[in-house]
Amino acid sequence: DHIAGAFFVAVGLIVIALSGDLPVGGLSMPGAGFMPLLVAVSIILFGGALFLRAQESKPFAEIAWDDGKHAAAVLIITGIAVALYVTLGFIITTIMMMLALLVAVEHRNIFLAGLYSIAVTVVTYLVFVHLLQSPLPAGVLGYD
Repeated sequence: DHIAGAFFVAVGLIVIALSGDLPVGGLSMPGAGFMPLLVAVSIILFGGALFLRAQESKPFAEIAWDDGKHAAAVLIITGIAVALYVTLGFIITTIMMMLALLVAVEHRNIFLAGLYSIAVTVVTYLVFVHLLQSPLPAGVLGYD
């Protein structure tokens, strides 16, 4: 946890350094640098908390690594989704990723997982595109 906490603090500082040329704006009218700064500060705070509380964790040598196959499957599916995101678009990629995670990794009922994946994706799409007015990749569907 010391290493992970320090890593997250460093990542947060790097994000701040790399996004420093973006205008931050204010709360009433945030600029392009507002969200990266907000996320970076959150990463730094949580990383710092993890670092400071690391002595409460088990030593690294005592950690069981029996869930490695599960973690690898999640990483592989997420990596494939990231690679296909722009090409297939938000809607198709997100539905496929959630369906794969729920069915292949978590062994859920395919019908219920499909309904859940579609519902979450549609709600997320509506919030981002219509409420937040943030465009998402259309991909093969060809609309925004």
